[in-house]
Amino acid sequence: MGGCAGKVESEIRTIRTEIPVQVPCRVPEVSMPPWAAAGLRRADSLEVKVRALLAERRQRAGYESLLEAAVGACR
Repeated sequence: MGGCAGKVESEIRTIRTEIPVQVPCRVPEVSMPPWAAAGLRRADSLEVKVRALLAERRQRAGYESLLEAAVGACR
């Protein structure tokens, strides 16, 4: 009986812990545009080829910015 006299009731505590949980990313798919240089032919003039390659460079920069925005939305 002496052992039960000093028994203290257990205290219930709530402890909050931050645990990272993987969440699926819900971003619309970024579709690849039709590239300007894809339709070039061997017989096309140099001017036509250069213009198409410059246009494709701008297209790729825009496409990359869309991809970076989609990835950034998932972070």
